Amino acid sequence: MTSPIHHPYLDHPGPIAFAHRGGAADGLENTLRQFRRAVESGYRYIETDVHATRDGRLVAFHDATLDRVTDGAGRIADLPWAEVRHARVAGTEPVPLFEELLETFPEVRWNVDVKAEPALLPFLNLVGRTAAWDRVCLGSFSEARVARARRLAGPRLATSYGVRGVLGLRLRSWGLPVAPRSSAVAAQVPESQGGVPVVDRRFLRAAHARGLQVHVWTVNDPDRMHRLLDLGVDGIMTDHIDTLRKVMADRGVWV
Repeated sequence: MTSPIHHPYLDHPGPIAFAHRGGAADGLENTLRQFRRAVESGYRYIETDVHATRDGRLVAFHDATLDRVTDGAGRIADLPWAEVRHARVAGTEPVPLFEELLETFPEVRWNVDVKAEPALLPFLNLVGRTAAWDRVCLGSFSEARVARARRLAGPRLATSYGVRGVLGLRLRSWGLPVAPRSSAVAAQVPESQGGVPVVDRRFLRAAHARGLQVHVWTVNDPDRMHRLLDLGVDGIMTDHIDTLRKVMADRGVWV
């Protein structure tokens, strides 16, 4: 078995608990208020998403538009920060800048889904300017975006596999001769996709043989959390932060 890939982002004893969008079950996803609640609950790893406004400001927000979760409207990429800043999630909470999150929670490590190509350079520039390389892991469904980030930032940036990397790992776990992809630190995957299991003992063996951690999203049921921890996953992302904390505390692995 290959030694685990070392990156300071992964310096954590035992399985990692990720607060998905800060804990989206409360209806205040990707807000300063919800991130603070997760941190006060003991979470030190938080998953979020970023988009760039028209004038290049990087906001923590999942959707391409403001419409679903805020009282505002329009595509973030088409709007200046001066307009986005007035939108309120659930009618009450402002949309935060990612830079604000790095400053407000210096002890937190961020798993960041860069949702669109215009956000990539602002993200890398911000991480470089704030010397936050040890505190972020970049992920994206776009294999090309992850590869470009690696080319621009080099090994100081932790990344997870894109879709093709995960597919290749799944095929290798079935014994097919698929060449390993470039250097990520983790495979971040759903438990299943389209009714087909993704995470099982073979997948974990294939990932760990490559030195990769396996983080599973988005798991909200305690029985599924226990099952995945029994399998040996390295991290779980959840909307229900109180549930995951209790499950891990009951198992003696809450840190």
